[in-house]
Amino acid sequence: MTVSSKTAMTRQALAAAGLLVLAACSSAPVQERPAPPSKPAAPAVKPPDKGDPQARFDAALTQLKGGDRGGAEQAFLSLTQDFPQFPGPWVNLGIIYAKSNRVAPAIDALGHATQLDPNNVIAWNWLGILNRQAGYYDRAKLAYERGLQAAPDDAMTHRNYAILLDAYLKQPQAAIEQYKQYQSLTPKEDLAVTAWVAALEAQVGPTTPPAAAATPANAPTAPAPTSQQTP
Repeated sequence: MTVSSKTAMTRQALAAAGLLVLAACSSAPVQERPAPPSKPAAPAVKPPDKGDPQARFDAALTQLKGGDRGGAEQAFLSLTQDFPQFPGPWVNLGIIYAKSNRVAPAIDALGHATQLDPNNVIAWNWLGILNRQAGYYDRAKLAYERGLQAAPDDAMTHRNYAILLDAYLKQPQAAIEQYKQYQSLTPKEDLAVTAWVAALEAQVGPTTPPAAAATPANAPTAPAPTSQQTP
């Protein structure tokens, strides 16, 4: 055998050995790098316990009825923040603002209550009173009308609407109708309203010219409705 033949055989042997090595490498299992240990899951954040809204509402009402207006205000304000979906706290917060002559925030709070509950006659009644006191008679009229749409048998709203028509808008006939609606809804006769109706009927009678119409001697005042009793 020549030297060249030995060299060729050696090269073939080396090539075959290389192929065997490659085949062995391709068939060997791939060793994956182990994944880093995962961090423990963060514990779920438990929402703060805001308590029972009805119990908190009742406690705030008790404060209000007991004369603690400041404490009741803070309690109702806290309720509007923790449970903004309930109209009751907004109504009572608005009433507290109204009784302390904070007209703008009172109107804001009561207006928000009517957005949450368009049938809340207490809120509409107070909006009528506050807008009338501020000189916004058209807004007051609209508030009373919205209140009567929600609760046609609410005697207090009829009475307050009649006062607006009587003493401020100078619409005696419309005022008489509202006063009589009020009287039909109250079991006990309101002597003051009876006197106002008599005076207005005298105004609109045939012997009294329209120019002579005036507010009754004892000018009526709008009574405020009570606080909201439920959230």
